[in-house]
Amino acid sequence: MIQAVIVEDELSSRNNLKNLLAQYAKDIEIIGEAESIDDAVITFKGLSKQPDVAFLDINLSDGLVFSLLNKLRPFQFEIIFVTAFEEYAVKACEYSSIGYILKPIDPDALKEAIDRIPKNGKNQMEKRLEIFNSHYNNPNVFSKMSIAAVDGIYFVNITDIIRFEAEDNYTHIFLQTGEKITASKTIKAYEELLASYNFYRVHKRHVINLNCMKKYLKGDGNIVIMEDDTHIEVSRRRRASFLEKLRDLQEGN
Repeated sequence: MIQAVIVEDELSSRNNLKNLLAQYAKDIEIIGEAESIDDAVITFKGLSKQPDVAFLDINLSDGLVFSLLNKLRPFQFEIIFVTAFEEYAVKACEYSSIGYILKPIDPDALKEAIDRIPKNGKNQMEKRLEIFNSHYNNPNVFSKMSIAAVDGIYFVNITDIIRFEAEDNYTHIFLQTGEKITASKTIKAYEELLASYNFYRVHKRHVINLNCMKKYLKGDGNIVIMEDDTHIEVSRRRRASFLEKLRDLQEGN
């Protein structure tokens, strides 16, 4: 059984989450619940051991849940934030590989978040939380992200990523160091996540870092040569928008 704690200041929302967990996640056992930061500190300290996961509402009646996490350090339990849509929080979760569920809770999203809980116990949660806080507090100067890979969690500088390559529901990530990371996330997710950092989808299987291009070969092939000397085809239907993107970069837009 996966042991869980719920911290949520609205009784109706707390009961709703418990009911959904009982219905769709029968391997979850609720071992504690709280409605405020002060209440949660008492709840966590009263447990004989740390839970496996904590479902945390970000905005509580007595402050943001981050102050609770600071009081509980060091900790290793997984975090799943439960929140109304907030752009910076959602983006910060994506960059840090921290689970989140939006209110009103969708059962499929709940199951997906639970399925992503690392099974080996080596979740490096405090380091991931640092990345979350970095983006949440300074979204315009963010430079590092966490990648939940099939063999563990990696922390990489965004500028070190050369390209992404899709394979079914997995994505291979190629770095400046020559390292390849295989992530359990679709390439579309990375396309959307990193669009503002000059990453561009040139093919259904490829997203490239435009800052890591060496050369673009026009003609029948329409090939981009990357810094790792990989030759990437620009698909026919994406060529016009790709060339427009290149023009924007050249003009400093």
